[in-house]
Amino acid sequence: MTNATDLKHIRRAVELAREALDAGDEPFGSVLVSGDGKVLAEDRNRVAGGDQTRHPEFDLARWAGENMTPAERAKATVYTSGEHCPMCAAAHGWAGLGRIVYAASSRQFNQWRKEMGSTRESPVRSLPIQEIAPFVKVEGPVPEVEAEVHELHRRAFAKS
Repeated sequence: MTNATDLKHIRRAVELAREALDAGDEPFGSVLVSGDGKVLAEDRNRVAGGDQTRHPEFDLARWAGENMTPAERAKATVYTSGEHCPMCAAAHGWAGLGRIVYAASSRQFNQWRKEMGSTRESPVRSLPIQEIAPFVKVEGPVPEVEAEVHELHRRAFAKS
């Protein structure tokens, strides 16, 4: 269950998603927090440049692998505006990162896209994180920020 500290970090992830959208990118943002609560790194989606692997969760997993010990990674939490895609879930699992807290689920994103009339097919199947990285502790969605994330995705769809 999320607490006040979790809400602070998940709200920052949503702010980063807003920054991504305002910069012309897809609205996703993530924050990597150490086991003792220190923000270590944060990023937003950067796929608009053409590299579809520039998801913030993937970049944070890579950062963690380069800058943290395995024990530090295991105690860390990744807060993210959206549930990890399979690529990011695999990176998280391979990096040995700890808990994930996400604002909105892949299932919600798929439902929202349908409601908005999107016919764009994803090149990758949408799967829950646990199907890719079964040993990672996962929490989400976070009801306190779901509506805000939904609105960001409505804005993104309207731009496309």
